[in-house]
Amino acid sequence: MEHCLSGNYSCKSKFIVIFFLILPFFQTSYAQNNKHNAFVVVLDAGHGGKDPGNMGNGFKEKEIALQIVLNIGKELDKHPGVQVLYTRTKDVFVTLKDRAEIANDAKADLFVSVHLNAFRTGTPHGAETYVLGTYRNKDNLDVAMRENSVIYLEDDYEETYDGFDPKSPESYIGMTLMQEEYLDQSIVLADFVQHEFTTRLKRYNRGVKKAGFLVLRETYMPSVLIETGFLTNLSEGRYLNAASGQQAMAKAISDGIVRYKNTLNLEDITKGLPVTTDVADNTSKVTYRIQVATSRRNLKTLPQNFKGLRDIEKEREGEVFRYYYGNTTDPGQARDFLNEVKKAGYHDAFVVKVEDGQK
Repeated sequence: MEHCLSGNYSCKSKFIVIFFLILPFFQTSYAQNNKHNAFVVVLDAGHGGKDPGNMGNGFKEKEIALQIVLNIGKELDKHPGVQVLYTRTKDVFVTLKDRAEIANDAKADLFVSVHLNAFRTGTPHGAETYVLGTYRNKDNLDVAMRENSVIYLEDDYEETYDGFDPKSPESYIGMTLMQEEYLDQSIVLADFVQHEFTTRLKRYNRGVKKAGFLVLRETYMPSVLIETGFLTNLSEGRYLNAASGQQAMAKAISDGIVRYKNTLNLEDITKGLPVTTDVADNTSKVTYRIQVATSRRNLKTLPQNFKGLRDIEKEREGEVFRYYYGNTTDPGQARDFLNEVKKAGYHDAFVVKVEDGQK
């Protein structure tokens, strides 16, 4: 599986990362079902109403994106414990800020925005999934500029988005990683979705990328924006405009979301392993570590740099450094390590399972 993250981050295939999140208990007018302690996924169909999106080859992005999203919702509704919310279920205009606020107000666990790509020629094709970040190449910037230009249809957009100008490269250069604490989770979800596209559907893999999408900047949970394909490519446009293509893409996205959800529970991942052991099994090929931080800075692993935690280990992946605490074959001890680092102040720390050298 060929995956790369354009810019400062890289994704490795065949990894399982286990995240511990507190799942929200809430009621909302957007809910289709009143589920308690649900895993909440907000599905965002790009564009709508007076904003048609791109119209490559006469296909309508706003209509195709909505159909894909509704199909994703139908697939996710088959899974107990998942609650699906939508930013729109019909052809209406919704501002980027309102889309994000729906997810934030619901304290959602995931935000997934679905779009369709375009290019000045009909050659480019394939699916790509974005996480929030500062652009590092012109293609990523062009995609973000096109998607962000919808704010010109909003009243008082300059005030709403703090003077952000979708056409100004300087606005993107200055964009901070508002979602930095969710970046790892977003990358994992993006990689799972791309894996489904490329292995099961055999779609061309354009990889996991990062760019400055306003709708992702405004959300406070792991979030991705999926460009499912190019309407400007006639063959791909026909595929995505067909009900069968929309259903296939929706199934791939929902399967990626479910796979992500299933990584959240250490109990599920370690099923069959003892919860506690008196002596660590040194012959085991499965180990657990706690990831406490990701940074572009090469920090010295001193206690004063990590809130008093000792024996921090550092690994470089691409242009970022990941910092880990603890190393054990015992899932019970891994839970103890996780509690320890959270008490130290790393509330977004999570457990990484390493099996046969693969995360």
